[in-house]
Amino acid sequence: MEKDKRKLTDKELKRKDHFEKLNAEMQQKGYQIKNMIIDIQQANFQGPLSMLPFMVLAFGGYYYVNGLDIDGISIGIVAAAYLLILVLIILHELIHGITWGIFAKDHFHSINFGFIRSSFTPYCTCSEPLKKWQYLLGAAMPTLILGFAAAAAAVITDQLLLFFLAEIMLLSGGGDFLIILKILLYRTDKKESVYCDHPYECGFVVFEK
Repeated sequence: MEKDKRKLTDKELKRKDHFEKLNAEMQQKGYQIKNMIIDIQQANFQGPLSMLPFMVLAFGGYYYVNGLDIDGISIGIVAAAYLLILVLIILHELIHGITWGIFAKDHFHSINFGFIRSSFTPYCTCSEPLKKWQYLLGAAMPTLILGFAAAAAAVITDQLLLFFLAEIMLLSGGGDFLIILKILLYRTDKKESVYCDHPYECGFVVFEK
């Protein structure tokens, strides 16, 4: 629970109940639980900050290949960019859900979407344990597609609006990057492990034995 002991929503309470049953089942199978929680306020600051090197690298590539011509930018383009960002934020979460849903045994029945009002943070969660590489891929896929791949396409096609959107999507992938980094840095001597989203916190849990 967060420090301010925020009240859980009905959806979060439902996921909490499901998780407690899952935890009991996993413990009966000999698994131990390891909570890997990230403070959401820190994630909202450290996440975007951690993506700045990637954004600078992408900008350097675009500028080297195409230069930077901002004369064609109009109010209409700015308005379109704003609307597209909102669409891409939703698409970001959908890509999480689609990727995890492919790997989950119950597929998309294990996927939940929501929005944390206190931090204006949309989210997607998978309530089913996944293999490490499956969880990592699901966490990384939105930024790989909407950020890195879109930036590369913008460089190739010299599309400034696409490049701007790709930069925003790189920035928005900061929270996912922190989770990916936390997974990659985690070391254990256990032979078996599966990864699952925490039901109501920013982060995940590891079941291992």
